Amino acid sequence: MTNPGGDTTAQPLKAVYKFMGDPRNVAHAKKVSQEKHHKAKPAQKTRAPQRAKTTQIEEKKSATTEQSTAPKSEAEKPSQPSDSAQVEKSLAVLSKLKELEFHSRANIEKLAELSLTIEEELKQKAFAEAIGAVYSAQDVFQSKILKLIEDYEAECARLRPPG
Repeated sequence: MTNPGGDTTAQPLKAVYKFMGDPRNVAHAKKVSQEKHHKAKPAQKTRAPQRAKTTQIEEKKSATTEQSTAPKSEAEKPSQPSDSAQVEKSLAVLSKLKELEFHSRANIEKLAELSLTIEEELKQKAFAEAIGAVYSAQDVFQSKILKLIEDYEAECARLRPPG
């Protein structure tokens, strides 16, 4: 007696296979269903960009409409009450700016130490000039970020509701 799966052993099918079928057939069925599923995905992907394109076109249309009304709304903004979400986001940005300033200050201190080591102890003039240039650039960054923080703090104070 031969089994339906082409098994040449004389043993009958186990009881499990009577309910579930031959595992090779199950595996084949699974493979076929996965292939069908994967073939369906590219068709879905080709449709999605078309939707995205129409969304982009609609956004462009709305952006041009908003640009034409923008001067009016900008004049109205100071009279509108502050949005708490905008204040929260602005304070988060201010916090990040202060963090950048802190790291900038630490970089300046480290660069000064390295400059002294290179110039005084190691007597490497070529590298002393290069590290001096980096120090100067970091110092300029430090000055600019301090000014930005000052201006942004004023903006955050303006956004906060009175009280």
